[in-house]
Amino acid sequence: MILGVVRMLAARDPTANRSLIWLAIWSTVVRGVIMAIQSLADYHYFDHLLGDVAAQIAVAAVLAALTPRREAATA
Repeated sequence: MILGVVRMLAARDPTANRSLIWLAIWSTVVRGVIMAIQSLADYHYFDHLLGDVAAQIAVAAVLAALTPRREAATA
């Protein structure tokens, strides 16, 4: 819960908080991969592979696409 609050605060200035945002992206990807492995290991959870894992990877991809790469050069 506290990580969610910190992420919300980081969203106010994404350029200054890129490392925290990238931590969120990578932790989401890792969680999705772990969920995929668990879904494949136990067929009772296969429906999670189609829904939850796909959603995790999609959220990580969108967040990565929207994250600024570097600060804009100031003249």
